[in-house]
Order: sequence, then structure tokens, then C-alpha cells
Amino acid sequence: MAELSPNSSAAEIITHLRSIGSEENRRGMLRYGIKIDRALGISHGVQRQIARQIKRNHERAFELWESGIMEAQFIASVTADPKRFTAENARRWAASFDSWDIVDGVSDLFVDTDCWRELIEEFAADDREFVRRTAFAMMAWSVVHRKKEPDATFLDFLQLIEAHATDSRNFVKKAVNWALRSMGKRSFALHGPVLAMAERLAASTDKTARWIGKDAVKELTGPKTLERLQRKADAQ
Repeated sequence: MAELSPNSSAAEIITHLRSIGSEENRRGMLRYGIKIDRALGISHGVQRQIARQIKRNHERAFELWESGIMEAQFIASVTADPKRFTAENARRWAASFDSWDIVDGVSDLFVDTDCWRELIEEFAADDREFVRRTAFAMMAWSVVHRKKEPDATFLDFLQLIEAHATDSRNFVKKAVNWALRSMGKRSFALHGPVLAMAERLAASTDKTARWIGKDAVKELTGPKTLERLQRKADAQ
């Protein structure tokens, strides 16, 4: 089999993926709550290596996505051009989400698009479990990707976190918690308001909100988090 390259077609990439899939890896994915119906059993490290080999190709990315294979879809998200990726593209892809790992992987692309804030608002309001998870995964990724974004943007997200902190579905509540913790670790300016939100949730009568809040408070008041924030502040 020829080595993959930027000239490889979607069909050639998919053939390669099928050849390296592992049933043992598929079974291992189940232990992490990953749905394996559409998976071949290829590690994320290998998927990223393949994406580096074949490089960005926006049109081919959509062909890979249409295969329905989980690994091909993740590679599609890494090799698509976020500047050409539209809100409608994101809506169509998100509609097919059926497992937390593909949500978190593809959200990495969504947050690099020009329509990222619009999508967060829209997906948070969507009642589908994995679409709503996408909104909060995007919030968490935006802390990393959107380095020049003002703190006010993230403060605005707190109202969405509060609004959906009582959604008890496993993959939603974990993403809400992830977003809250990530924002609180971005800067001292955000840490205070985010911690206050976490403390309010921790005191809630709602079981899900209480778990989200308590877990966030524990991390945001931990010495490692505070030391990291101090180092970041000192370096500015």
C-alpha cells in the first residue's frame, strides 16, 4: 500500500484506515464510554499523525466526513479549513454526533471558525445531548484557542452555564463542568467570577448543579491552579 501523502484521495485514506483498525482498541474504547458502532479502533495519536501526513484539504475533508467512519471524521475535522467552514456545515456535522469523543474532537475545529460564538449560543439551546455538549466543549476549547478574546466574552458564557447546569445527562453535565473549570483557569480576572458561579452551583438544591459546582470549586481553589494563575499574571 502506498504511503499516505497530501495527494492521497479520500478513498485511499479510508482504505488505509480500514487496514490499521484494531478490534482490541475498539473494545478498549468502550471502557471510556465511547460508542464504537462507527469506529475502527485507531488511536487519536495515529489519527493526528495521518492528518499531518495528508495535510489540509477542505474538499477532501467533506468526503472523509461522509464516510461515516469515526476516525475518518476526526481526520476530516483536523484537515478542513476553519476559515471556509460555515455555520451550516457545523450544524450538519453536529446533527450526526453520537459519541462524546467525536464531539470533543470536532469542537476543536468549530471554535476556530468565524461563527464560533453564534454556534455556542445555538448549540447550547439545542436539546439534543451531543449537540448541547458541543456548545460547552467549544467553550472549553475557546479558552485555549481564542487567546486574544477579551475576558468579557467568557463572562457572557456564564449565563449559559448557569442555565444548563441542571441538565443531568452525563455527557452534558461533564462538558458544562469542563467549560466552567477551563474558564476559571484562564486568568485571575475570570477566576473570581467563575469561582463565585461555581460556589453558587455547589450550594444548589439541584443534584447535577451541585456536582458541577463542587467539582469546579475543588479545582479552582487548588494550589496548582492558583500557582499557575500567579505565574501567568507575573509574566504579563
